[in-house]
Amino acid sequence: MTTPSEELKLEIKKLIINTLSITDVDINSIDDEKPLFGGENTLTLDSVDAIEIIMAIQRKYGLRITDQHIAREVVRSINSIAQFITDNRKI
Repeated sequence: MTTPSEELKLEIKKLIINTLSITDVDINSIDDEKPLFGGENTLTLDSVDAIEIIMAIQRKYGLRITDQHIAREVVRSINSIAQFITDNRKI
């Protein structure tokens, strides 16, 4: 299993901020490990945001997430999104 790059994690943070039009959060304050949902992270996201994030990931990286349970695991944190992209992206 390949470890996701810091560049990819930064790219994902920018994708989330741009997709959700977040203007009041410093990108450097987003913790890679902490859950994106539930208030532990700087971002205060809800289930609608999760759908938008999944759609943005699918568009940008050409990946399909068709299973709802897998999608929930993928968008758990920046690290989980980065690992999913790293593991599934065509080289």
